Order: sequence, then structure tokens, then C-alpha cells
Amino acid sequence: MPSRQNSSVSTNHHRKTAFRFIVIMGVVSLFGDIAYQGARSVTGPYLAVLGASAGVVGLVSGMGELIGYALRLISGYLSDRTRQYWPITIIGYGLLCSIPLLAFAGCWQAAALLIILERMGKGIRSPARDTIISHAAKHVGSGLGFGIHKALDQIGAIIGPLIFSAVYIFNGGYRKGFTILWIPALLCVATLLLARARVPSPEKFETSGETSGETSGETSGETTGHAIRSKGRLPKAFWYYALFSFLSVAGFVNFQIISYHFKIQSVVSDVQIPVFYAIAMGTDGLVALIIGRTYDKTGMKSLIMIPSLTLIIPIFAFSHSYHFAIIGALLWGAVMGIHETIMRAAIADITAIAHRGFAYGIFNTVYGAAFFMGSTVMGLLYDFSISYLILFVVAAEMMALFVFLRFKKDIIQARSAI
Repeated sequence: MPSRQNSSVSTNHHRKTAFRFIVIMGVVSLFGDIAYQGARSVTGPYLAVLGASAGVVGLVSGMGELIGYALRLISGYLSDRTRQYWPITIIGYGLLCSIPLLAFAGCWQAAALLIILERMGKGIRSPARDTIISHAAKHVGSGLGFGIHKALDQIGAIIGPLIFSAVYIFNGGYRKGFTILWIPALLCVATLLLARARVPSPEKFETSGETSGETSGETSGETTGHAIRSKGRLPKAFWYYALFSFLSVAGFVNFQIISYHFKIQSVVSDVQIPVFYAIAMGTDGLVALIIGRTYDKTGMKSLIMIPSLTLIIPIFAFSHSYHFAIIGALLWGAVMGIHETIMRAAIADITAIAHRGFAYGIFNTVYGAAFFMGSTVMGLLYDFSISYLILFVVAAEMMALFVFLRFKKDIIQARSAI
């Protein structure tokens, strides 16, 4: 009887420790999002002011995502091979400094380079960071764990755009707004270093329930690492899931093109564009919590919401109605919340711990390739005809729905087998 009580106490302790750690990592992302989401809320209009066309905006945003997500393949592989999750994550967050440097961009080419550098940083850190979080999330539920992280993340994504709106209200400009973003960028790195100090070996959440390196020596760590590397392979269902993700993301219009439309067509004022982005980010965070719990209860079936909601976004976002624009922003934020919560959680649930970092790398590379292709095509289609842009989105999402329904059984069985 005492042994059962001790086991229960130990389980509760690990759950609470894991929860606190997820919250700290959420605060890291909160500060990071103040910096880069604040910038992303205005990069479309900023590039337009610097002389870029809609095609260029689509190409730059798509290229940034492609390079950033392609780096995740390398980063994910290196994370699994070296087990150096923390150093890789810290390097990735360090590249947030490219955001405040946008204040010095004198042409759209220079701004594009800095935008791509920030995306590279996200690409470097994401597989390692997501793997770190996935270990702790196993104690609270994968959907809930990533949902909590995403919700905190989105608080920063709301604050960042509002900083720019406040700057505009007080007669500031883009450069003043970007300069202010030095503060959250530095706080992000400082909080990350604190998280590293508190939990130097996050994989022990999942492998042994321990959270600190203090009770195990180098030999124990090497043995654990060897054991982790020796297990598991990526299941066939992972590749079906990757195809579904590619098609879903290819038809997901990015906010840079949407905000470009708002400015060029005078649908939304410059002051309000960041507010619209903040509204989308708020929706993102709220949906992340709801969909995270839904995913833990219903499983992979909840993924069907992604293409179903995505295909109606451009109908509202590219109208000339202010009220439709609000609906478009809300829908965009909802889909983004689903992307960044259950899409990430699903990877942890259909892959073994041995290759999870690499799986996140592959998934994110697929995501980035789809984003690049979709953004480039939609940017070009916007310059030609918005109607063709909408048709492209509908076609991509209908194919995604077909793939999901065709291979749903395989994906669900893969989750139950892990």
C-alpha cells in the first residue's frame, strides 16, 4: 500500500514539474513572439512601402518559410544524433536579433534578407524545442501540453502587433517599432537560459521520470542516449500524414499577402492592420487550448478541421468588406492555432522517441516546402486574379481532405501503436 502511495506521489510530482517546465518554455515563446510576430504583422505593408509588389511579398515570405523549414530537417537530424537539444535551441533563438535590425533596412532586398534570417533561426530551434516540450508533454497529455505552450506563445503574438499599433498612434513609424523589439528578443534568450538551468535533461521526463542531470553521471546519460537512438523507425502512416500536411499547408494563405491586400485595397488602415493580426493571434491561442483538449479526447479525427476551415479563408480575407476582413482574420488565426497545436502533437504520437527530432525535421521541411509553393503561387495569382487564388486554395484543401479520409485508419492505428 505505501509503495502505491509513493508511486502516486511521484507521478503527481513529475506531472507538476512537467507542467511548470512547459509554462517556462511557453514564456520563452511569449517573448519570442512579441519580437517576431510583432514584425510579421507589418512585414507585408513594410515591404510594400519599400517598393515590393504582391508577387515579391509572396516570394519573400514563402522563401523564408522554405529555408526555415528546410533547416528543420538538418536541425532535427542533428538533434537526434548529438542530443544537444539545448544548444541548438539557444542558437535558433539568438537569431531573433535580425528582427530589430529591420529598423536599418533601406530597401526591400535588405529587409527580405533579415526576414529570411529570422525564419532560419526558427528553423534551427523548432525541432529541438518541440522535442524538449514533447518529453514534458507526455506527463500532461500531448495535446494539452502543446496547447498550453501555444496559448502562452500567443499572448506574445498579441502583444507584438499591438506594440506597432501603439507606435503608429503616437506618430512613430516602422523603424521605431522594430527598435523597441530589442527588449523582448533579449528577454526571450534570458528566459531560455533559465529553463536550461532548471531542466538540463528534459528527455528524462519520458525515459525515467527524472528532470535533472544531478542524479545521473555521464555514463548513465550515454547509456540512455544509446538506448533512445536504438529504438523505433518512422512508420508508414507518418508519410501519409506528411502528404496530408503538405496539401493542407499549400492552400493556407499567409498573413503577409492578406495584409498586403488590406493596405493596397484600403480595406484596413495602417494603424489597424497590426490590430487585425493581434486579433488573429488571440484566436490562435484560444483555439490552441480548445483543440489541444479535443485532440487528446478524439485523436486524429480532429485533423479534418484543418482543410475544412482553410478553404473558406480567402473568401473573407480577400473581400473588400471591412467586416469580412475581420472574419477572415479570425478564421486565419483559428487554423494557425490548429496547425501549431495538434499538427505538432500528432508527430509525437505517431513516432517513437528515438527518431522524434528527425521526424519533426522532416515534417517541418514538408510544411516549409508547402508554404513556399503555396505562398509563391498565391502571390502571383493575386497579381493576376483573386478568383484564381481562391480556386487554388479550394483545390489544395479538397485534395488534403481526400488524402486524410483515404489513410485515416493507418494514421489512427499508428498513434495507438506508440
